[in-house]
Amino acid sequence: MGMYDTDAKTVIDNAAQELKKLIKQPEWTPFVKTGTHKERPPADKDWFYTRAASILRTIALKGPIGTAKLRAKYGGRKNRGVKPEKFYKGSGNIIRKALQELDKAGLTVKAEKGVHKGRIITAKGQSLLAKAGYTQSAKKAD
Repeated sequence: MGMYDTDAKTVIDNAAQELKKLIKQPEWTPFVKTGTHKERPPADKDWFYTRAASILRTIALKGPIGTAKLRAKYGGRKNRGVKPEKFYKGSGNIIRKALQELDKAGLTVKAEKGVHKGRIITAKGQSLLAKAGYTQSAKKAD
């Protein structure tokens, strides 16, 4: 039971609730879009915690992973009017700030594995995700 036994959405939602206690969202979050491919900012006022939880889960699954790969993960197609749609990367600033907050909370750490550089998850981060997956699994069992 844990992160791997539960679907991603419930793990991310539960981890986002835990992250509200550990990290601080920047004051500019209500005003920014999450990438150039988006037309509006997110409707949820706590979207930063959800993004940080999603980044934490991605680091746990694919780490070491850096900002460039995460930008590609959170990118999307841009509607360019009459011209064909094109893929644009997600906002690097949001990802960097989330990674910095996760580092400050002790959930991730910079590392190198062979040729791969980026963030890997710490034991504290792993236990947070396991607890986030376990809470939902325990509720289903009842």
